[in-house]
Parts: sequence; structure tokens; C-alpha cells
Amino acid sequence: MLPLIRGGNLDAALAQIKVAPSVKDLKQLQTTLAAAKLKPQPVVDVAIADQIDALLGSRLHRSP
Repeated sequence: MLPLIRGGNLDAALAQIKVAPSVKDLKQLQTTLAAAKLKPQPVVDVAIADQIDALLGSRLHRSP
């Protein structure tokens, strides 16, 4: 997703964030974005946080 964000294709990045398979993957993405020192993208940060919250909800856990 990093190349999508770097390239400015936020719609595609947001779509990928919404289908992330696990909280671990999203936290890894947060770490990668912080390390890349890109221009802040509040929309992406909010989408990641929202998806983490959604995946942590008991009814939205995906089967292994």
C-alpha cells in the first residue's frame, strides 16, 4: 500500500486498508508509514484506526 500512498492514489490505498486481513497487518502498515516519513495523510491514518477498531470488534473477526 505504500506505493499507492506515495503515488497519491489514496482511493486505492483506502480500499486495500478496508480489506486488510488482520490488526497485525494494519499495525505493520502504521509502522511502515511512520518510518517512510511521508507527508501526513490524515485520511489514511483515520481509515487505519477505524479498520483496527472494526477488526477488534468481536462480531467482525475473520475466520482463520
